[in-house]
Amino acid sequence: MSQLATKSATAHSITEKSLPFISDSYINCYQQEYKDDFVDKWDEIIDWKRRQESEGNFFIKTLHKYGVKRVLDVATGTGFHSIQLLNAGFDVVSVDGSANMLTKAYKNANQYGVQIKTAQADWRWLSRIIHEKFDAIICLGNSFTHLFTEIDQKKSLTEFYYCLKNNGILIIDQRNYDAILDAGFRVTHEHYYCGKSVTIQPVYIDEHLIRFCYAFSDGSQHHLNLNPLRSCKMTELLSGAGFKYQKTYGDFKETFHCYEPDFLINIVKK
Repeated sequence: MSQLATKSATAHSITEKSLPFISDSYINCYQQEYKDDFVDKWDEIIDWKRRQESEGNFFIKTLHKYGVKRVLDVATGTGFHSIQLLNAGFDVVSVDGSANMLTKAYKNANQYGVQIKTAQADWRWLSRIIHEKFDAIICLGNSFTHLFTEIDQKKSLTEFYYCLKNNGILIIDQRNYDAILDAGFRVTHEHYYCGKSVTIQPVYIDEHLIRFCYAFSDGSQHHLNLNPLRSCKMTELLSGAGFKYQKTYGDFKETFHCYEPDFLINIVKK
């Protein structure tokens, strides 16, 4: 198990009572945060060309390693990974909670000459929309940390587990919040958010909430509220949902110092 997964940091259990400002509308605020004008700029943050150069065939090789054919992308965003996997020959269903993101993903898919199958769904009730079983689920782009309460985290992971075939895998990533909380925020523009014309900085940080500001070259700014989920808590949640630990990577590397990577990628098995 990785150094981060065994790190002896205190994991905070968040409930709606412990954070009275969190209402159900706040938990779902990503639907309001990803407005049309923000979504239209999202690919400036990613920079598809540089992102592809950064990760290479990491996810494709990992999925092939586990014999995956059918993939459920539950955090499709503007479609980067869904389109990459479709081009690599995988059967992909693309889900997101934001209709704006799915619209942009559909446009991107048309631009890249692939047909994308999309569905809008809340992870907490994923099986109400998705009635099939998959060899793999991917939840990428730090998306899981849009969930603030342990109830919602557990419910979502239970739904992921249900939608997987036996021995199926879940690939789920997050920012390295241990590093951010303990050592301060830094951004390299080298691995996930590769767009160099966008400045990303936290404007508020505590153990329960990080508010990021995305400042674009045209002077516009947008904000996201995220739950700084420590790696030990993520490990606990995945185990509690029934998943078996496989591997944790830091910025696509097997070996890494606990505060070195910007992103952590967890691979677990049903």
